[in-house]
Amino acid sequence: MSDQNPVFIPGPTNMPDSIRKACDMATLDHRSAAFGEIFGPAVANVKQILKTRTGEIVIFPASGTGGWEAAICNTLSPGDTVLAARHGMFSQRWIGLCQRHGLNVQVVETPWGEGCPVAAYGEALAADTGHSIKAVLVTHNETATGVRSDVAGVRAALDAADHPALLLVDGVSSVASMDFRMDDWGVDIAVTGSQKGFMLPAGLAIVGVSPKALATAESATLPRAFFDFRDMLNSYATGGYPYTPAVGLLNGLRLSSQMLLDEGLDNVFARHTRIATGVRHAVAAWGMTPYAASPALYSETVTAIRVPEGFNATDIVNRAATTYGVAFGVGLGEVAGKVFRIGHLGSLTDVMTLAGIATAEMAMADLGYPITLGSGVSAAQEFYRHGTGNAAQAAA
Repeated sequence: MSDQNPVFIPGPTNMPDSIRKACDMATLDHRSAAFGEIFGPAVANVKQILKTRTGEIVIFPASGTGGWEAAICNTLSPGDTVLAARHGMFSQRWIGLCQRHGLNVQVVETPWGEGCPVAAYGEALAADTGHSIKAVLVTHNETATGVRSDVAGVRAALDAADHPALLLVDGVSSVASMDFRMDDWGVDIAVTGSQKGFMLPAGLAIVGVSPKALATAESATLPRAFFDFRDMLNSYATGGYPYTPAVGLLNGLRLSSQMLLDEGLDNVFARHTRIATGVRHAVAAWGMTPYAASPALYSETVTAIRVPEGFNATDIVNRAATTYGVAFGVGLGEVAGKVFRIGHLGSLTDVMTLAGIATAEMAMADLGYPITLGSGVSAAQEFYRHGTGNAAQAAA
């Protein structure tokens, strides 16, 4: 794999040189005032990106999976019931993590390619008059299928049922790339990671916590030590950590979050929408479709592309890697071999994306796919040049 080429996996994402250099720093005393000059601005910036005024930001040296674990072990007790939908690999993994912690998961089985089933959630919450459901899980952006879910719709369902359950949201592949409104959507815990929209290496689990979730932490009894919100926030009050922080990554986060704010969040989201739309124009020109069940569900950070019957999508990923030195995402779980994924998030431009589209075409042509070289590139170019194209075809 050439380090000269951008990657097109849905994380870890491409790193700007300035961010990579910010992470590469000399040893710093994390008990000193100098650490506070890194950590304080990083936390303040993340609050703006999550769009929360009242929530706290807790940053663990971990991955997004660590953020999932922190979300449940700080707010729930053994045997508690949580409501979750299984509609992709990452929603499935969060369910599995809950089950391994002794929680009773009320699973709404949902076809892969669909988003979180808001109506089914509403029915389950309305039927739960005894309020046995303590938390509702939502995967905002299902990375395996390229599907977004309606977090605001789930909050509306909770409110309509007058249900007190916590709303826990996995925003690992959406936050900092797609609009996320923690306060407006009534999200109690938002989980994300450093390696996607924040354009950093993996290693930081970034968790937004509402006042309601913090209050729940006082009575929750699932075991926790490393992931205890209270230990973290108590240490933050004196400018430190209860253990050794990932100083270099936090310095990178301070810079990357400021870069996002300097670009302007609306501009960041518009850039991701534009790049994603160009990719979908290319997919339509190949005669293929995204795996997402409808255009309303299309992710702005990753497109999972169905391949024709008789082909194995994993071969495209392998061919691109070994022959052209470019990384795409393989299909996971139920869609393994059925889709390949183009990640289009983080540090990415129209021009970089065209290189990925062209490489996918070469790999498919090498494997005998019924495509015309240049067709997807041309369709994306037309959109990137003029913001136009066969919109109906791209949305098909």
